Amino acid sequence: MPSRLGGGKDRPAGAGIDILYHHRTRSSDGQSVHIDELVKALEREGACVRMVGPRRVDAMSESRGKQILPKPVYELLELAYSAIELVKLVNAIWKKRPDAIYERANVYTLSGVWASRLFSLPLILEVNAPLAEERAKFGGLALPRIARWSEELAWRAADHVLPVTRVLGDLIEKTGASSSRILVTCNGIDLDKFSATQSPDPSLLPSSFGTGPVLGFVGYVRAWHGLPQIVQLMARDPLLSQANLLIVGDGPGVPEILRQADELGVAGRVNVAGIVGRDALAPYISLFDIALQPEVTPYASPLKLFEYMALGRAILAPNAANIREILTDGQDALLFEANDPASLATTIRTLAADPGLRSRLGSAARRKIIEDDITWARNARRVISLVGGAKRVSPR
Repeated sequence: MPSRLGGGKDRPAGAGIDILYHHRTRSSDGQSVHIDELVKALEREGACVRMVGPRRVDAMSESRGKQILPKPVYELLELAYSAIELVKLVNAIWKKRPDAIYERANVYTLSGVWASRLFSLPLILEVNAPLAEERAKFGGLALPRIARWSEELAWRAADHVLPVTRVLGDLIEKTGASSSRILVTCNGIDLDKFSATQSPDPSLLPSSFGTGPVLGFVGYVRAWHGLPQIVQLMARDPLLSQANLLIVGDGPGVPEILRQADELGVAGRVNVAGIVGRDALAPYISLFDIALQPEVTPYASPLKLFEYMALGRAILAPNAANIREILTDGQDALLFEANDPASLATTIRTLAADPGLRSRLGSAARRKIIEDDITWARNARRVISLVGGAKRVSPR
């Protein structure tokens, strides 16, 4: 079983630590938030971080770009791009020899492994998903065996593998990666940006909203995120006849949600605020009476979950293993049985009817963030500790 690296009180100094951060993330979405927040936290801890990665585009533009080329050609180009990345990494290493390479794992990405071996540098690999499996399921893969081979090779070759959940860590270990090198490190939060003391701003809500509680969702909206079930409940459940849905984000699932709301006669109680800047996100979440995580990928560490917790919102989420790594049903959230519409409806009714319960759950969620130090600063200290430990041993 992979270990979960503890969030102790030690704060190893990052001064003198030089990290080469490599990624292949182009989308300006949750992935880029993770990158930006961790890099800022590393730098606050005193580490020098140099980046090797592509220019960013919005997630919708990236999806359209992938559709231009046939899948086999696109995927072979992804694999071949590792050679170009290797040149960039070599140039960066020659300019100033870093203490380690920190890489955000991606399918068809072998350049970090090659550079690590070429220069005998430790490779710390952050893994957010089994991307070969994910792409095969949602977008399709023309070369699934090559995709899995490239991904699993990186998992096994890295000196330290940092999966975002224990569920994902177990999956990685089954491919042959040593459990001693797997350190589960969930996503975090910047408590300075997400302060529970922020007062809600009612002017951000549309005047058409009912008098009932505000159900809120943040993120990139996909068809499988479960929001259509919420709209149906708002239309059909008498106990939710005044409830409202506030979506902060955008994505391919939005048009269907709006169409459904219009057909069911609840369009005035459903509002899509669209994408807002990171610094403007907390005021919107502070308006949520019930913070929604209607569905979850089984191995994910949802960023929104920690944002909800930090702002003291009452959270509704599936009773899934990766969610239980963070939340406890009845203590700091209410969990419903996944793929069970009746359980989802009962849980929403319970929260909607009990403001006191919402307040207690939200306060407990906020305390857990603070007591367990579920922050980007903690994650940065962990990385610095790993790099510092690698500096004290002889090269591979």
